[in-house]
Amino acid sequence: MEYGKISFVAARGEAPQKALETLRARYGDVDVQDADVIVALGGDGFMLHTLHATQALPAPVYGMNQGTVGFLMNEYREDDLIARLQAAEAAVIHPLRMHATCVNDDTTEALAINEVSLLRSGPQAAKLRISVDGRVRMDELVCDGALVSTPAGSTAYNYSAHGPILPIGADILALTAMAAFRPRRWRGALLPMDATITFDVLEHEKRPVNAVADSTEVRNVLRVDINSEPGISHTLLFDPGHGLEERLIREQFA
Repeated sequence: MEYGKISFVAARGEAPQKALETLRARYGDVDVQDADVIVALGGDGFMLHTLHATQALPAPVYGMNQGTVGFLMNEYREDDLIARLQAAEAAVIHPLRMHATCVNDDTTEALAINEVSLLRSGPQAAKLRISVDGRVRMDELVCDGALVSTPAGSTAYNYSAHGPILPIGADILALTAMAAFRPRRWRGALLPMDATITFDVLEHEKRPVNAVADSTEVRNVLRVDINSEPGISHTLLFDPGHGLEERLIREQFA
């Protein structure tokens, strides 16, 4: 694949903006609509922002870390960028689609590359009913929250909540509870990628819950339906030997 036309995008901080200026001067820059490849300068949050903003475009995204964690990013170097792009390994991922219904009957749809999470927003624990493909699987989960994660997002919030790390090619989703009180110590479930997971919020007036799809938050939800969206693809590029699969394996032995 030839990557002659590069579009550089950067987070707002001083370091990524300085890198943006340097790389544009060295390699040129085209409008993102005309790019063969998009080079994102920032951290993982900015990478997620870039993927959402460019999901309708065919160009893959190659990130260089100018943030903190940088799990989705490559090492920042100014030299040999063209050669690195030509040698890069591609990883194709699909987002989740969240359909949230609020207590006032408003509905919101949003996509999540990492996870969709439900979080209590009041002093009392949330109380959730969980259904999979229309069948109730748990009548009542009392918890601080719960989330559904993609393989690509399984090392993020999901892993911090003691959920499993999923191989990038796995056709499964992780459903993970946060601070489960009843059933006590329930750790969650692994579900088929094509499953539809539904959370019904019980006692919503007493136990309000918010839903978050990556950075899109919906307050006071009554019901949240989550499913994978195979019709939308994101292509990320990684330096050889540092691809997403390798990173997911390495994270488990850190």
